[in-house]
Amino acid sequence: MAPKLHVVICSTRPGRIGGIIAEWFQGIAAKHPGFDAELVDLATFNLPVYDEPKHPRLKDYAHDHTKAWSARVESADAFVFVTPEYNFGPPPSLVNALTYLSQEWAYKPAAFVSYGGISGGMRAVQAIKPTLNTLKMVPITEAVVAPMVFPQIKDGVFTPNDLQVESASVLLDELARWTGALAALRA
Repeated sequence: MAPKLHVVICSTRPGRIGGIIAEWFQGIAAKHPGFDAELVDLATFNLPVYDEPKHPRLKDYAHDHTKAWSARVESADAFVFVTPEYNFGPPPSLVNALTYLSQEWAYKPAAFVSYGGISGGMRAVQAIKPTLNTLKMVPITEAVVAPMVFPQIKDGVFTPNDLQVESASVLLDELARWTGALAALRA
């Protein structure tokens, strides 16, 4: 059975375009032989600002939304976070979702598909990587970047350029290597 990859839509705001970009990437990931890829939308979990009474390292959750999020993250072997950049950083929804859990993230590799204005979300990616390291995740270098993304979206469909298509393939190949290498630590 192939490792489970979660392609996570990180923005939860109304009018977001992350889902459009994530659907494109999910289509590529679904064809990759190294993964069983699944699209995960943070918005569907309705996570309020962190509200658990006990520290996440205890894995003793009081709320159903946390239990559902924990089960979803626990079931994955690797992640691709599809994220915008807000104010030179990651969206608060991503920071909050990471904060909710601890053990469930450990020893899992992560990659990014980022989008936005001139930086294409790269500042957000760099800002969130120390948080991933603290959670014992391994963020890989390979990424897909979509700067000035809005002209690439027409009628609700993201049309990637050649570099983005090639980057997606390289990202998935490298993520598969790291997923395999970290399997023993996740066991």
